[in-house]
Amino acid sequence: MNNTNTKTRNYHTIQFTMDKKNKLNFSSIKRDAYKKVSGKENAEEGFIKYGANNLYPNYLIDLYNHSTIHASSVNAIVEAIRGEGLVTEDESVLDFANKSGESWNDIYNKVAIDIKLFGGFSLEVIWSRDRTRIAEVYHIDFSYIRSKKKNYRNQCEGFYIYNEWEKMYTFSGNVNLSEIPYLPVYNPLKRDEEPKQIYVYQPYSPGREYYPRPDYVAASKVIDLDQEVDNFHINNIQNGLAPSLSITTFTNATDDERMAIENMLKQQYQGSSNAGSLMYIDVDSPENAPVITPIPQNGADGYYVAINDMVSQKILSAHRITSPALLGIKENTGLGNNAEELETAYRLFLNTVVLPFQQAILSVFEVLLGYNHEDITIGVLQKNPLYESENDEMEVVTSQEADTEEVASLEDEVGDLEEPQEGKGDGITGGITGNID
Repeated sequence: MNNTNTKTRNYHTIQFTMDKKNKLNFSSIKRDAYKKVSGKENAEEGFIKYGANNLYPNYLIDLYNHSTIHASSVNAIVEAIRGEGLVTEDESVLDFANKSGESWNDIYNKVAIDIKLFGGFSLEVIWSRDRTRIAEVYHIDFSYIRSKKKNYRNQCEGFYIYNEWEKMYTFSGNVNLSEIPYLPVYNPLKRDEEPKQIYVYQPYSPGREYYPRPDYVAASKVIDLDQEVDNFHINNIQNGLAPSLSITTFTNATDDERMAIENMLKQQYQGSSNAGSLMYIDVDSPENAPVITPIPQNGADGYYVAINDMVSQKILSAHRITSPALLGIKENTGLGNNAEELETAYRLFLNTVVLPFQQAILSVFEVLLGYNHEDITIGVLQKNPLYESENDEMEVVTSQEADTEEVASLEDEVGDLEEPQEGKGDGITGGITGNID
């Protein structure tokens, strides 16, 4: 026997030669690595792709639809942005936005979800026939728009609007822009030749030229992790929390026979509905009885509990939600243990998170409505932080551009509105986490 070990390297395989008969091989098993979905702006022929595969908005929607804590955070912020609705001195101004029967409050509710989910929003603006006023305004789903390449003056001239970008790439591999609706950017100076325009709100974002980033983008990996943890647990339940047992048989079965045994075991014992069932085995002799060995657990349950706590905290931090109690999540320490601390947390939430979104939307609405109603001031009735009562004052949020006297006049108008009845208001945990329409 040769007692000298020789080691040869072959990429990921290391072979130890003990003698001519016995060999021991170790192979590195490649694991699936996490691939971050990129929101990079890539130039395509004639337009700018929204993400590396042009489907970054779909990815953001998927995050929203499949992460519990992320969806709850988005819903809470959106409901707070909407508040109790828009107000102005002449309420009839807000009744009509377009011929589809939508009011400005309807448009505002749709814009509220877009600005939070995507970081921006878009509106179709239709001028009147004489071009002296804005006749209609429609909401455009922000996930539908793709920017045209900027001109030599570094200005974006318009956007393509399409609701099936994924299908177009899947079946054709390219985009035929001549078949996609196009709207020039909002510009009142060009309303004579461009009666239909698109107003796109996209705040400055470092490193971005065409599309904004949502404020929670830094937590996208953690939101993905939240989904994967859920997938791990549900797959474990569906597959009988395996591997918890090792079953060894001595039948020297063929491939077909092994497949039949595996299918029988899956059918009889796999899944949560078969938990606690009895196992019956019939063999011709004790020597042929299968060996069933329990596999000890490695404490993974505690590990995933720790991951869940970490994921929740990071997602809440990305949304700047200081107290989980605002989402109806009970905590043992910190803010949210009593009404006073909860009110403080909600006030901080309104002023630092919600208010900037509200003012951004109101500024755009005042610009558009200003063509038909000069010097108009629009406000949002803010949701009360705790319970509504007869003595509560109705707080109004206005855009930063609103004149002080106009704001005071609007607050007087709101003060004349009928006060809510005592006991009818919802508390914080019940009033701001509902589903988005």
